[in-house]
This record gives sequence, C-alpha cells and structure tokens, in this order.
Amino acid sequence: MTNIRIDLRSDTKTRPTPGMRQAMATAEVGDEQADEDPSVNLLCKRVAELLGKEAALFLPSGTMCNQAAILVHCRPGDEIIAAEASHIISSESAGAAAFAGAQIRPLAADRGIFTAEQVANAIRLGKQNAPVSRLVHVEQTVNRGGGAVWPLATINEVAQVARAAGLSLHMDGARLLNAVVASGTKADRFGASFDSLWLDLSKGLGCPVGAVLAGSQEFIRAARSWKFRLGGAMRQAGILAAAGLYALDHHVARLSEDHDNARRLAQRLAQIKGIRLPYPVETNLIFMDIAETGRSASALSKDLADQGILIGVEDKTRLRAVTHLDVDVNSIDEAGDAIARWLA
Repeated sequence: MTNIRIDLRSDTKTRPTPGMRQAMATAEVGDEQADEDPSVNLLCKRVAELLGKEAALFLPSGTMCNQAAILVHCRPGDEIIAAEASHIISSESAGAAAFAGAQIRPLAADRGIFTAEQVANAIRLGKQNAPVSRLVHVEQTVNRGGGAVWPLATINEVAQVARAAGLSLHMDGARLLNAVVASGTKADRFGASFDSLWLDLSKGLGCPVGAVLAGSQEFIRAARSWKFRLGGAMRQAGILAAAGLYALDHHVARLSEDHDNARRLAQRLAQIKGIRLPYPVETNLIFMDIAETGRSASALSKDLADQGILIGVEDKTRLRAVTHLDVDVNSIDEAGDAIARWLA
C-alpha cells in the first residue's frame, strides 16, 4: 500500500510525529519487568494522577488491559454486564471466556450507552444455578456507537446501582481523552466511579504501541501478575513510554481538531444523495450507510483505495471513517469529494 495518501480506517493508523520520534530516541530506559525503567515509571505515575487512581501499569495494548482487568475482577462462572456494542464482545477473540471463564451479558443500548435501570434488571438474583453478576463494563467512547460519549451523570447512576449490588466497575478507555476533550469533563471525574480503567496511547494520541491500566495499589499488584502470565512484560520499554509522555504533553488538546474534521466530513456526506449517517458525530468517528444507493460498501472501499484513500468496511452497506492527527482538512475534503464522485 505504498500509494496510500489518506487513511481513514482507524486512529490506530497514526504514525509517530518527528517530535515523538525524537523523544523516543533520547528516552531514559531500564528493565521494565524489574520496575527499573524510569520513563515507564514516570508514564504510569502521570496516568494514575490523570485518571485519579493510586497506581498504574504499562501494557502493550488496550485489549490486554481489558483482559487483565477482567482476570482480576472475575472468577470462572462470573458474569460481566456490558453493552452489546462493546469491544470485549466484538473484537477480543472471546478473551473473557477463554482466559477468565467469565461470560458477558450484552445489553441492547442506544449507541452503546445503557441505563442504570438496565443494569438493575440485568443483575442476577443469586440463584444457585445462575452465573454470578460480578462486573459492569463501560466503553468510553463507544466505538460501535459512533464514538458516543458516556455522560458523567449516566455513569454515576450506573455506578450507584452496581455498587449497591456489590459489583465492580471497569472502563475501557480506548478513546477516553476524546471524551474528555469533547465533553469538557476531566478524566479523573470520568474515572472516579470505576475500580479500574485504562488509557490508550496508540489511537488518538498517536503513539506506536501501548496502553496504561490504572486502579488501586492492590488492583495493580494483581494486574501485574496477569501481565506476566499473558506475556506482556517488557524490558527497555522506556522507548515506548517516552512516546506516551510526549503525547500527553502535545497531542491531547489537538484532539479537538480531529472532532472538527469528523464533523466536517459528516456534513459533506450528509449532502450526498443516498448516504445515511446512522449516528450523530460527537468525536472522531463517522459511520455511513449507502444501502439506499443500491451499491456495496466493499465496492466503494475498493474505488477509494484505487485513489489512495482507505476507509473501513463494517458490513455490506456500512462504512466507518476515523479522523486522526495524520488526516488534515484538505484530506477530509478530498475524501468527501471522492465519495461524492463515486456515487454521482
């Protein structure tokens, strides 16, 4: 794919900026597995403070953060309450079942945001032959909900019900800082209700690798053991942590540019006959459905790829575009015009 000029498939397609590469090249490093890497330790300290938690743990991926957290919170036979649109259901190879022996109770929810009443109705009543309700899982923002931001008030209501029933709470923070920038709510306020949550570095923040899981000292000690068991321990990982530190300094406020570009593309697409936008654009994700055109998503994707533009295919008629720091306003306009020409 050497001719690719615009990649809208995901914000994971971002590449380190020159400043980030320089920070990585000059990073102070040590043995991360032995807790001796100063850059990793600084990153964990900063993220713990950002999320309002006692401690944090650097991991290779957000998926490993989710799975390590589930393994700490759950035992075989336990049940996790989560939106049916959740990443842990659609995109983690059934890790909760394979590793923790836990099942997931999916909730049908508007844009992946369920209510406290839904949680109350989903909690098992302690029947001997039923699974044990153990964990409530929230994804911020909701990817398959069009990048929807969980409102703080809704989170607090859900947490109140979960706590009253003795359940733990975990947040998948894949795009947490997108929610922070879009809503104006600080990360530690979003995190206050959760026993564990994590921050992804490799999406909107533009890092090549990594995520940071946060919680209490006790939780992180348990998660560290699962990190080793899952093969997530690293050595001189300060090179990667330095990218995260750089991103926290330079790539957070600019997420608003991605949101502006997403709205710009959505406005362009809304003017094209036959395109339906199933979700309003809140952050950096745009979904579009071309069923009314009688044409296929894969055909549109192929035509755009021939022009050096990549876009994600969700199903036969639905596509997803994601804005990020490697996509500027001119790229947005070019992609919108290319889609309009194909459907003209």
